[in-house]
This record gives sequence, structure tokens and C-alpha cells, in this order.
Amino acid sequence: MIWATEGWRRPARRTGLGLAILAACGLLAACSETPKIGKSAEEQSRQIEAPLPPSSPQANAPAWPEVAPPPEADQQREEARKREFEQQERSAAQRSQDEQPNEPTDNKEAAGGGAAPPPPPEEPKAAGAAPPPSEEPKAADSASPPQSEEPAGGAAPPEPSPEITTAEPPGAGPHQDYAPPPPSAEPRIPPMAAPAPVLPPPAAPSVAARAAIESDPSNKFKVVPVFYGTDRAVEPDPARLQFGSERGHRLQLGRALITVPLSHEVPHIERPKLFEIPYFKYKIYEEKEDPNKHFTLQEIKSLSEDQMLALVKEQLAKSSTFKDHAFVFVHGFNTSFDCALYRTAQIAYDLGFDGVPFVYSWPSGGKVASYTYDHGSVEQAEPMLADFLKIVIQKSGAKSISLIAHSMGNELLLRVLERLRPKIPEGVVISQVILAAPDVDRDKFNIIAREITNFAKGVTLYAASNDRALGYSARFWGGVPRAGDIPKDGPLIIPGVDTIDVTAVSTDALGLNHSGYAENPALLDDVKALVKFGIRPPDKRVKSILTVESTAGTFWRFQATN
Repeated sequence: MIWATEGWRRPARRTGLGLAILAACGLLAACSETPKIGKSAEEQSRQIEAPLPPSSPQANAPAWPEVAPPPEADQQREEARKREFEQQERSAAQRSQDEQPNEPTDNKEAAGGGAAPPPPPEEPKAAGAAPPPSEEPKAADSASPPQSEEPAGGAAPPEPSPEITTAEPPGAGPHQDYAPPPPSAEPRIPPMAAPAPVLPPPAAPSVAARAAIESDPSNKFKVVPVFYGTDRAVEPDPARLQFGSERGHRLQLGRALITVPLSHEVPHIERPKLFEIPYFKYKIYEEKEDPNKHFTLQEIKSLSEDQMLALVKEQLAKSSTFKDHAFVFVHGFNTSFDCALYRTAQIAYDLGFDGVPFVYSWPSGGKVASYTYDHGSVEQAEPMLADFLKIVIQKSGAKSISLIAHSMGNELLLRVLERLRPKIPEGVVISQVILAAPDVDRDKFNIIAREITNFAKGVTLYAASNDRALGYSARFWGGVPRAGDIPKDGPLIIPGVDTIDVTAVSTDALGLNHSGYAENPALLDDVKALVKFGIRPPDKRVKSILTVESTAGTFWRFQATN
């Protein structure tokens, strides 16, 4: 064979050199596993303090770009391994010349590492270092990236410097965004939203607003405070607190400051001139509002019960002509909230009333055609008016209270008085109950009025034969006259109730002859004397009132004035 001839030595030398290179490769392959088998004590201590899960991004992070220089012991081990490697290479070359191999070397086997090279001499261990673990999880082995900058000789790769480790979070590098640690196994419960803070009610407006308005000498008006209760719904209005005709189903309290011009003529309510198309409420022309010429709403504020009572008691403390006196006005059919405020202020101003005027405004539709809606509103407003009257009668501090109702408001007031009759506290007197043009069934009125005479000092009924609104109402209810109407056989006469025929002094309001109680000076004079002094019978209060005897009983009548 040519393989055994003289030409063998040259190939043998080449083969020996190849074996040496393959052996060195095997040694490098074996040394690349040393970080997994035998780690230094410092590295193991760091691993124990901050273990990394196999699937974490830190396990796959690339090597740090900057490394600290190897310690002196590692350099000595590296030089020893180099000398040993050179000696093994020379020995392998010498053996390749003296010995002939039995079979050629498989390149594939050599590439895989071939026969394992002799193990390196045991390295000295640092004092106190923990023994290397016998086996590491395979997942950790596969997660460890190959060290491209590993020094020859199989030395353990140097650890990153402490400065770099502490300067950046684990897993971060110059070309890698920071990856947050893996989420906990327990689900994260989002924090509950903090409850909305409970805000205290707004501070009650003081009398400063009223004083500031009246202190200006150029002003030609007077301010009348009106305290209100209502179960109307609030309407959106950026300019002011606005109550509409819808039912709000809850009691709301507040105070309004109404300006009354000094040029006011009793008993009118001066308002800007308005021309509009009837029924459609389409305005053609409206005069500009001027407090020196018109009733105006200067201020309106919603109040809590405590705030309102504080202002009421302050007002009562300043009263003199009507000392510790209050009156409550309940308006009638076809009345808006603002008109109820103006009417209450007008009555208080014309009476010279320096006590506390209250108004209860139920949700009237404010239209002639809303009669059925208004009657339903009266029925549903009963519990709210009852609560309002309890506040006035039991908590306001007023010692004398008069109640004034008009038209359909009588239906509401009489219903509530039936319930409140046994709940009048000691020291409080229901002075006068004035029922003006009551739009109430005569039989029902007869029953209730008899009951309220026992706890009021006086009950007065104002009736008229020319009240066309009550005539329409009577036809609506089947032709039965209303309590405020006077048919041909005479007015309703009830023991303990002063019935006064006001036909002669009634004036035409809205073309219905339905507001004579507040639009005739003579009638208003009688109301003032009644509320202030409580004088009875009526003919002793005003000279223009005459006594009339009838088969049904005694009643009183205003004489016609020229």
C-alpha cells in the first residue's frame, strides 16, 4: 500500500498537527461548560441573592460590553494552562511520528469533540467557597448564551464590574430596552375609587346682599325678602336658579330678594310691558326690566333647612309692627314661580309687613288651558306642603302665623290643615286663615272649614259672584258651585267662618275677575287689619263692610265705591 510507504511520514505529521488542533478544540468545548459546573464563590453568592427564572428576559440578555480585568489568580491559572497546552501539543506531534494510527480520524467525530482531552489540573478554590452543584437544570444551560469573548484556556468568564451592575437595571444594555420583572402569580386588584367627598351645604347668604342694594342713594326701590318652598322641578338656566312647571316630587327651600319700586301703586305688580300672541306665548315686544320702575328678582338662592331658619330668625328679631309674625301664601291656578314671588312681595309690601313672608309654589302649568294639569299637581303636592308648614310652624320661631290661599291653592292648603291640626306646638298661634276665591267643592269645603276653626283664631272666606274663573270651574265639575262662588241663593255660610262678598271691589285680572283679593286697595286694607289686629267681625275693621242677614245666616259685603 502506498499508505505505508515513505510518503506516510509527511501525511502523519499533518495528521498529528490536525489531531492536536482537534484536541484543542475539544478542550475549548469542554472548557466552555465550566461556568455551568464550577463557578466562583462570588458568582454563586450573586446567583443566590438574585436568581433568574429560565424564561426571564435577563437570562437571555447579551454579555456586558465592558468587563473588569481578571484577578491575579485567574491570570496565573491561564498561563499554567497555556504552558500545559503547548507541552501536550509537542507530545502529540512526537507520538504522531512514532505511532501509526489504526484507522483514519472521522472529521465529523472530531468536530463534535472526539475523545475527551485529559482534564486540567484542579484549580485552587477560594476559602469558604461553596462546592459546585453536581447538576444544573437543562433549561438554565440552554438559556445561557455562548461567551464570544471568553479567554483561551477555559477560564471562567469574568463578571461585570459592580459599577455597571448597579448603574443599570438587570437585563439592560446599551442596545436593549429595560424589561420589567415578570408579573406576580397573584392577580393585581385595581385600587377602588375614593368616594366623592361629602361637601357641606353652601353658606347661607347674609343680609349683606340686601343691605348693599338698599344702601345706594340712587336706588328708587325697596328690597323685600321672600322665603319659598316648592316642589317644582329646576329648569336649566345659566343665568339664575329657575323653577318651571314640571313636578319635582321633592321639597326645595330658598330665599328670593324682590325689588319693589318706590313708585309702586297699591295693589298692582308693575312689570315690564309685554306684547305677545295669546296661547302661543310668542313675544312681539318686551320692555327692558328696571328695578326703579318694576318688580324684579334681584337674587334667588337655594338654602338648606338650617340656613333658611337662621335667616328667618334674624328677620323675626328685627320685626316690630308685626312682631314675631309670619304669613304663608299658597298661590292658585295659572301662576308661574316668579309670579308667585312677586305676588307675595306685593302683599308684604302693601301690608307694611315687617315679619317674614313665605310662599309655597306648587307646580302650576302657568297657562289658562292647564286646569286639569294644575288640579293633579295640587293633589301630588300635599306631602311637600305639609313638610313646609311643619318647618314654618314648629321650627321658624314665629309665634303668630297667618295662612293665605288663593283659588286652587285652597284645595291644597285645606288638605294639609286636616293633617296638621293636632301638631301645633305650644306657644304658637295660627292667627288667621284667609281663603280667597277658593276653587274647592262646596260640600268638601264645608266639612274641612268646620274642623280648622277649632285651632285658628279666625277663618275668613272671600267670595264673589262675578268670578268667571270659578264659573268655568263649576261647569267643569258638573255645575256644582265652588266655595268661592256666590250663586243666586247666596254665599256659603259656615259657623265660625266669616264669609265676605267682595263682588263690589273685585277688579278684572287677566279678564277673569279672579284676583280681587290683591288688586283692590279696600280689600287689602281689610287683610292688613285682619292679620295685624285680628279684629272680628269684619264690619268693625273696615267702614265699607256691611252686615247682611239672610235665611242661611249672617255674612258681610263690601259696598261699591265711586
